Amino acid sequence: MVLAELGGSISRAIQQMSNATIIDEKALNECLNEITRALLQSDVQFKLVRDMQTNIKKIVNLDDLAAGHNKRRIIQQAIFNELCKMLDPGKPSFIPKKGKTSVVMFVGLQGSGKTTTCTKYAYYHQKKGWKPALVCADTFRAGAFDQLKQNATKAKIPFYGSYMESDPVKIAEEGVERFKKENCDLIIVDTSGRHKQEAALFEEMRQVAEATKPDLVIFVMDSSIGQAAFDQAQAFKQSVAVGAVIVTKMDGHAKGGGALSAVAATKSPVIFIGTGEHMDEFEVFDVKPFVSRLLGMGDLSGFMDKIQEVVPMDQQPELLQMLSEGTFTLRIMYEQFQNLLKMGPIGQVFSMLPGFSSELMPKGREKESQAKIKRYMTMMDSMTNEELDSTNPKLMNESRMMRIARGSGRPLRDVMEMLDEYKRLAKVWSKMKGLKIPKKGEMSKVLPPQMLKQIGGMGGLQSLMKQMGGGKDMKDMMGMLGGGGDN
Repeated sequence: MVLAELGGSISRAIQQMSNATIIDEKALNECLNEITRALLQSDVQFKLVRDMQTNIKKIVNLDDLAAGHNKRRIIQQAIFNELCKMLDPGKPSFIPKKGKTSVVMFVGLQGSGKTTTCTKYAYYHQKKGWKPALVCADTFRAGAFDQLKQNATKAKIPFYGSYMESDPVKIAEEGVERFKKENCDLIIVDTSGRHKQEAALFEEMRQVAEATKPDLVIFVMDSSIGQAAFDQAQAFKQSVAVGAVIVTKMDGHAKGGGALSAVAATKSPVIFIGTGEHMDEFEVFDVKPFVSRLLGMGDLSGFMDKIQEVVPMDQQPELLQMLSEGTFTLRIMYEQFQNLLKMGPIGQVFSMLPGFSSELMPKGREKESQAKIKRYMTMMDSMTNEELDSTNPKLMNESRMMRIARGSGRPLRDVMEMLDEYKRLAKVWSKMKGLKIPKKGEMSKVLPPQMLKQIGGMGGLQSLMKQMGGGKDMKDMMGMLGGGGDN
């Protein structure tokens, strides 16, 4: 996950405080100083960090808290709220509607990853059922149209541009008109970038905006500039009506936190963050789930959405049924590995689970883990149905392991490692026993008691849901929790 280092530092500080025998002023100050250090290293503005620390101390008055209060939870809640406040611009962005033509114009400095981001934005909406199209109005940079054409072809998205025409306004106008006739409901216009904020760039942007009348102008910004993002976002806002921001290259810089907080200070909503070069390394930026994942509290609604995207509808009840029974076979492990590989970057998926630190899957290890999963699957391809469906660990004797090793072309130690992984996962799976099978739209019953305990029991879950409230799933969950349910 992005900002893994920052998230790891903050969750470690909270964990250390939670482990303290007595939570007094000293434990709280140590925790806040650690969080302050982590935020300043991430290039968050000093004033914002200082204000956050002051506000938390005001909220968490240890002397006034009665003995029965859960101080850990109150402090964690205060940290969560203050981080949300720091990253929340307080106003929503324009949301395109499916079936109704929307024109979205992308602006930004050269080298911020604008052209790649245009395609990622189109690809994301295409997967959700939109009919996107790309228009290349960048006539300044040599190779801009080639790059967009290559990206769009790979993602199977229609595109428009010209090698001959040098007037970006004319290209933008023609492209938008053409795709409106073709009933595309999301027309994305990529504009020229410059090396620095010069008057010619802003003038050209204004002309393209006047010609295409965009419903939304998205400013694409490189996260490596940290808190300098404030001045850049302000300069663009004064020239065109920037309605939203996408922050790119969040995987490669320690200054991502500074960039996000600086953009929020300009009251511009960040809608997506780019977390890598690949098409699927692009995440919706929603403040509460983002902070929740940063603190190692997970993002259950995001995780359920991922499952629904990947696991076919007819298999979902079956998977949940198997989970609730707690039986785990090698075949189930194989199928779940398949689903996991389909879900996109593994680190991103794991960071959505409560209790998983975002540091568990550093960027370099992510590829390594994916390769290991594929290796395990190759070995399982050499197994018999009896071996795949058995729940008896004693079945796998040495002669069977030797046969699997020969059949898959792997050394025996790899087969033993894979079986150790199976035993470890079987233990985790068995803890899911008693998981309630949710009805449609009800996520609340998915949590097994062990995971509930990890989040801090029912109270912890309720406060987590309140923090992340707003979505239908969350309301369902809160309603069921309020009604007592049978959890």
